[in-house]
Amino acid sequence: MRILATYNLKGGVGKTATAVNLAWLAASEGARVLVWDMDPQGAASFYFRTRPKVKGGSKALLRGKHDLDELVVGTEYDNLDLLPADFSYRHMDAHLKDRNRPVKQMLRLLRPLSENYDYVFLDCAPSISVVSETVFKVADALLIPLIPTTLSLRTFYQILDFLERKKLRHVELLPFFSMVDRRKKLHNQIIEELPAKWPRMLHTKVPYASEIEKMGVNRAAVGDYARSTPSAVAYRALWNEVKMRLGLV
Repeated sequence: MRILATYNLKGGVGKTATAVNLAWLAASEGARVLVWDMDPQGAASFYFRTRPKVKGGSKALLRGKHDLDELVVGTEYDNLDLLPADFSYRHMDAHLKDRNRPVKQMLRLLRPLSENYDYVFLDCAPSISVVSETVFKVADALLIPLIPTTLSLRTFYQILDFLERKKLRHVELLPFFSMVDRRKKLHNQIIEELPAKWPRMLHTKVPYASEIEKMGVNRAAVGDYARSTPSAVAYRALWNEVKMRLGLV
């Protein structure tokens, strides 16, 4: 089982859209996939037409009162399940702090899922916290969507600095450009400059497109309702590139 986290310190960069679309693509290929919506805003749960509610909330979950597979719900897609968000996740940081060895606690929750899933996507909230630090330690890879803007670059370097200070060097970093608008001079400039400084960036660029915004209307992955659009093609290219980088093909 591979654990892939979609993460950025900055919100509104396409993090949840990435988790939903890549999970849908993986499931479409026949892989067994779980999305854990860890963001109390519950956007991934909304896209999958599921009420963002977990029995007992994050406190009961982290105390081990329920196994994760008891809380998992199916989606409309074959092979694709969801662990919904819950508004109590806003307190998950405090609940995780109360536990000894939060990494061990998180792994205790996730390990039993390996019998049922090939991939777990963790859709993280936009913050640096005990929860996100724990995710950095348990995930195999961090997918980091970056809008080609100055503030987005700033948060990317903040993430890199945090990981270096914490010596979290095992996790594969997979940054890529998201919400790209080629009409903007600054976007084109940053797309040209950043890979020269950080050559391990993924090559795929997800466009800024109305098809992606319509995920909230259709409550579905882009590939499900706009299969031939540049956005759907970009997400497929991104998923293929992620698999190649992780040695999964």
